[in-house]
Amino acid sequence: MIVRMIPVLVFASGMVMSVLATRNAHADVIEIHNTMSPGGAEEAALQRFQSIVNDEFSGRLSVAIYLDGERGDEADVLEKLHLGQTQMALTGGMFMGEYAAEFDAVSVPFVFPDWPAVEHYITQTDSGAALQAAAREHGNLVYLGPQMRAFRHMTSAVPISSPDDLDGLLMRLPNIPTWIDVWETLGVQPVIMPAPEFVEAMRTGEVQAHENSLASPYTRKLWEVQDYVITTAHVSFPWHWVASAAWWETLTNEEQMILTQAVEQARQHGIATEMETDQAYREALIDRGMTFIDVEQAPFREKAAPAVEQALTKKSAQVARDIEIAISATRSSLQPQQ
Repeated sequence: MIVRMIPVLVFASGMVMSVLATRNAHADVIEIHNTMSPGGAEEAALQRFQSIVNDEFSGRLSVAIYLDGERGDEADVLEKLHLGQTQMALTGGMFMGEYAAEFDAVSVPFVFPDWPAVEHYITQTDSGAALQAAAREHGNLVYLGPQMRAFRHMTSAVPISSPDDLDGLLMRLPNIPTWIDVWETLGVQPVIMPAPEFVEAMRTGEVQAHENSLASPYTRKLWEVQDYVITTAHVSFPWHWVASAAWWETLTNEEQMILTQAVEQARQHGIATEMETDQAYREALIDRGMTFIDVEQAPFREKAAPAVEQALTKKSAQVARDIEIAISATRSSLQPQQ
């Protein structure tokens, strides 16, 4: 759990000052953090943000990008943001679990069918607004927008065409209780082990399947031990653009507006880059001999529904309604006009 401390600095003179002094010391540099390695959609988005800020502020403000957890892991950066000791991050979903778990439907598998529904839930529903407000109240975070990460799918040593094919399948899962409950409901036999170990377990038959985005089978060369990718699209963990409220509140309204618009342009660039990269991974995996089984997702969602509904009972009462609102709204927007 993230330990939250009172954001106060004590100077030798005995004067106690707010962390708003941080901006006076670092007014010309916006530090922004992400835990991923260079070369992905995350870096592309951050570099676009950096370029826009440099252009808009003509050097009065610049952006320093820290990738690969250079200045700390996700928890460390959230703590620094809370204390006003750094400015911004493109962060994962840890803050939702820490500050707004009752509104976090995004982390439950087989809830949202596509990215527009995820985005709508976070940005356009009452639950999304409550999530953002909780992050501000408890984490001192200003929420600026979600950025898509590719949906997660299955890989398997055996073909999977329907939920019935999952019965007894030895599937490596991360140790997330809700995920384990959902996949057990689908019929798999969960195997909980650290990520670095499961490739060898696939060689020995201890593990028959796993789930992740397409980057996982590509970077781990799973075509050597797995034959199939099953496009279950069961969950997407977005990135989230956030800022320290302690720093944000020292900005002028004009500066906040420029930075908000810069984030919007940058996250859209990141989303487009992520989609292109995901398609490239698919083509590369096919080239290396993996077979994609593009399953009908509805049967998987229907079979998983009891566990999903149980997980949602632990959320705020409005969450289930807002999930349906998000899905309905985005389906309507995708319908062809008559």
